[in-house]
Amino acid sequence: MTTEHATEFLTVAATPAACIAIALDFPHYPDWAHDIKDAQVLATDAQGRGCKVAFRAAAMGRSASYVLEYSYPDDNTIAWKLLEGDIMRALDGHYVFAPAADGGTDITYELTVELVVPIPGFVKRRAEGKIMGTALRELQHRVETVAAS
Repeated sequence: MTTEHATEFLTVAATPAACIAIALDFPHYPDWAHDIKDAQVLATDAQGRGCKVAFRAAAMGRSASYVLEYSYPDDNTIAWKLLEGDIMRALDGHYVFAPAADGGTDITYELTVELVVPIPGFVKRRAEGKIMGTALRELQHRVETVAAS
């Protein structure tokens, strides 16, 4: 089984704090992240941030369930590791939110995925690109919509 790793980058017209606030609001992911059907915070850290979150998502024509463990290595990074999942062995990654020169935020999104079921490489790369691109665009849209209101 091969592990796939990818990185995406995008700039959002909002502050890092605004972006991080949306990214940490796990219960509202189904409101704006198209493939996320349910998100439940199972445990929080001393600052009230989700540190164990269960998700149910649409994936490859079916529903996938998984639990991620979140950590916060610095003020601008949200990292996660897969604790359990029904169709993946790894779903690890992080967001880095850096102030942009124009007053917005540069977001870097890195993701490592290893699925349980073997899938041809070209299908996996297309799915990975769609997942990452969609995740960033949906986060950008949500942050900019909230910032404008």
